[in-house]
Amino acid sequence: MNSQRNDPPLIQALLGELAAAAALIGGNLKAPGRLTLQLQGHGVVTLLLADCDEQLRLRGTARYKVGAGATVQQFSALLGDAQLTLTLQTNSAPPYQSVVPLIGDSLAMVLEHYLAQSEQQPARLILFANDDHAGGLFLQKLPNADNKDPDGWNRIEHLAATLKPTELSKSPANLLMQLFPEENIRLFDPRRVRYHCPRDEEKILAMLKSLGRAEIIAALAEQGELQIEDDICHHIYRFGGDIVPQLFD
Repeated sequence: MNSQRNDPPLIQALLGELAAAAALIGGNLKAPGRLTLQLQGHGVVTLLLADCDEQLRLRGTARYKVGAGATVQQFSALLGDAQLTLTLQTNSAPPYQSVVPLIGDSLAMVLEHYLAQSEQQPARLILFANDDHAGGLFLQKLPNADNKDPDGWNRIEHLAATLKPTELSKSPANLLMQLFPEENIRLFDPRRVRYHCPRDEEKILAMLKSLGRAEIIAALAEQGELQIEDDICHHIYRFGGDIVPQLFD
């Protein structure tokens, strides 16, 4: 997610899986917008966040207790009492947000359960990430699918169950033909996923203005300058005394 990160392999894998899921689900956005998946709680991993827009521009971050989870491997122990928050922002409607507890023994199972419950249709999600690759397979039963193929979903689920997560590093065409050799497969043109985390000074200035003139002046008097780090993109913003008339006059 960020070449400057130096997270432990287990944290990298979790963040990679969440990034893959955000791209898979965000790629289905029909209108300009942004999908954010966030897991937050009080376990060893206190925050996992990935978001993706309709152009498959992706960013994310993780926070964790350094050294506290060196021997922890179980998903539930790593995340503790975390909750999953899904936020969908579009230009044409107010933001939609859903907060649910984690149900499942892996990130894929948690998201799979959420998707099946929220859309009232069965879903299957397989995720994999390592130092070099992050990928996923997302299957979803469409409404009225049983009318066209009564055994279709059952058949596809059984075939998908034979997939080893490490095989997700294969090309999509080869993977689908290997998994579903007897099915009619339609391939769409591939879309490029890219890391995108630009500076956003307008957002930082709006946040500073919300603090009020008195608090800004007091902070400048104490520190000499204001220094703010973006938690997701890790950009550093610095402001001197001239920020006061810029914000308030």
